[in-house]
Amino acid sequence: MPQRAELIAIIDYGMGNLRSVQKGFERVGADARIVTSADEIERASKVVLPGVGAFADAIEHMRTQGLIEPVRRAIDSGRPFLGICLGLQLLFDVSYEDGEHTGLGSVPGKVVRFDFSSIPAAAGLKVPHMGWNQLRWDEPCPILAGLDPGTYFYFVHSYYVQPIEADVRTARCDYGIEFVAMIWRDNLFATQFHPEKSQKHGLRVLENFSKL
Repeated sequence: MPQRAELIAIIDYGMGNLRSVQKGFERVGADARIVTSADEIERASKVVLPGVGAFADAIEHMRTQGLIEPVRRAIDSGRPFLGICLGLQLLFDVSYEDGEHTGLGSVPGKVVRFDFSSIPAAAGLKVPHMGWNQLRWDEPCPILAGLDPGTYFYFVHSYYVQPIEADVRTARCDYGIEFVAMIWRDNLFATQFHPEKSQKHGLRVLENFSKL
């Protein structure tokens, strides 16, 4: 096993706002670097899977770059791992975004689109869900330390996750329906919101993660 440096690896698989995530970590004093290889992922003490865009394109980029197994190994290694937005959705078994696409399978469940057609009270809501919304949680979570339920975070997404296992559903949000906005299992954390775009509260999440 290689000696691991005390740094955060932000995985570049051709999708996402990598520099803004890196700058967020830098603002809280963390050493975060954008990486592209399995070896760099293996040598990092913490790993971040960011992402914006289409699920199918993302998983294909990861496959062609040989990053699927390195990401799975990083999660299984017990090192702190953070998925952000599309990086959350990629962790699941399957996504129904423009077809049916197999994900990493690290978290049992699926990714589905917001559908308000049978909810008259939500008929005026637009998809994607874009902007600030309140996060709610009931139990303490390490990367939410110092924050209060009801804190606002920034979201941009048309799809949301449906975990099979209830105990990974760490935080939730309302947009026409109640949906899972954050998961946590052991060393694995993932958010549907963008902490790097969520000002001081988002920076607190990144800082908490960097100190795990």
